[in-house]
Amino acid sequence: MRLWISVHLPLLPLETYRPRWSEPGPHAVLERERVLAASGAALQAGVRPGMKRNGALALCPDTRFYERDAQRERQAIDSIALCLLQYTPEVALAALHNLMMDISASLRAFGGLRRLFRLVEKDVRELGFTARLALAPTAQGAWLLAQATGAAIRRRRAVKLATLMHRLDRIPCHFLPALEPYADWIAGIGCRTLGDVRRLPRAGLKRRCNEAVLDALDRAYGEAPEMFNWIVAPEVFSTRLELPDRIEHAEALLFGARRLLLQMTGWLAARQLAVERLVLALEHERGRQAIPPTLLELALAEATWQEAHVTRLLKERLGRIELAAPVIALRLEATHTTAMAAPSGSLFPEPGGTPADFARLVELLSARLGSDNVLMPALHADHRPEACNRWQPAGLAATAISASLKGTESRGRRAHRDDMVRAAHPTSPSQIEIRSKQPELPAYERPFWLLASPVELMLREHRPFYGSPLRLAGSPERIECGWWDGRLVVRDYFIAQGADQAWYWIYRERQGDDIRWYLHGLFG
Repeated sequence: MRLWISVHLPLLPLETYRPRWSEPGPHAVLERERVLAASGAALQAGVRPGMKRNGALALCPDTRFYERDAQRERQAIDSIALCLLQYTPEVALAALHNLMMDISASLRAFGGLRRLFRLVEKDVRELGFTARLALAPTAQGAWLLAQATGAAIRRRRAVKLATLMHRLDRIPCHFLPALEPYADWIAGIGCRTLGDVRRLPRAGLKRRCNEAVLDALDRAYGEAPEMFNWIVAPEVFSTRLELPDRIEHAEALLFGARRLLLQMTGWLAARQLAVERLVLALEHERGRQAIPPTLLELALAEATWQEAHVTRLLKERLGRIELAAPVIALRLEATHTTAMAAPSGSLFPEPGGTPADFARLVELLSARLGSDNVLMPALHADHRPEACNRWQPAGLAATAISASLKGTESRGRRAHRDDMVRAAHPTSPSQIEIRSKQPELPAYERPFWLLASPVELMLREHRPFYGSPLRLAGSPERIECGWWDGRLVVRDYFIAQGADQAWYWIYRERQGDDIRWYLHGLFG
């Protein structure tokens, strides 16, 4: 059985001008010089829908009036539909102020019916609109539950068809548009609710009215199929939002920017994409004193389709910029996108978080501290430790450091292993003893942190000394490179342990006849 959520927007004409998050005050929308919708402050002053302009001004002289704009309402409906596409690909426009969502296949993905219901209500509210939601097994039934008002309609959720039929029977007749032309005749024969109309003989009702009435009732009660024109996400995302007031502080723009990000989230989910780079344009005054828009570009280290992460980054960036002039509109464009990555196939979560979590952390720190103040290790093709261990700003680092720093042995290292072990055994007084019983080695073959410059070690009893005699452990590593840039390196690296059980990374310089030892790194 299918389940539908109907999203009814009773204050859409007003909230296209004054969203919920704008400053309160007496506002009203006019259609043919009559009040169509009014804000809470205007209603408290006595303004009511249907009043003429002069009557509303007499009751509340401070009321600010707007002319109804059908184009703005359609754009607002499209923005809400785009956001709701993240929950289901089947979103349809039922009327100018109503959206229908088929959530039959989305319940398990979003944690069940109640949680999905709350998520939809929360997103519509954060977009700046007042929503009245209803749930039913039929789209027309959900639409009627969302439209109806009064004491007879207390619960707007019906999961079973029998429950829906019982609640539809109590809805007054004037809420069904197909019955409006016959309202006087229906009232004259004593029918007050849809249940009363359904109890009339179908043949007689068809003769007195038309088939549209029967079709509307059958669709609402689940006795006839329903057809829809589904909303399709555009191929590119570029959305503009006109602000209700001039904004002079950058941090205050986050409310409007998040409205655009919610739309982008739905668009990405519908197109199965992830965003890599987006641009937020802050538009200033137009006309003779026009100022070019301020462009705020976000380049993500890893493509994402989650609104919360982009919102955090944008909040940090907005907190660090200074506006050249008040902002009157926002425009958000997804300039670079890629295919959405498939979810991880691992049964258990990765310890310490996933690479995506690390990338999001680096992006958040870069947005807060500046990309030049956050450094990341960048790989460089060089065997010399001091040359391959480079740090670059997070925005310039091509590749993040691997989660595991365990190195893999090269063929050259394995080829020299036997010779180096023999050279390290005590065949002469000038060589160093390696005990046959080796202690447990560090987890990594190379330390993560190197000294700024190697420290030369003294020799005591033919052994390198650093606070105490060092004992060599593990297999050595030979490095011979750098002849092409005049910085030749000929070294044998060893892992050594001191008397305090600390681990050190030392090497023996093999240039010349003298044997010199250096400390190059420390293991944590």
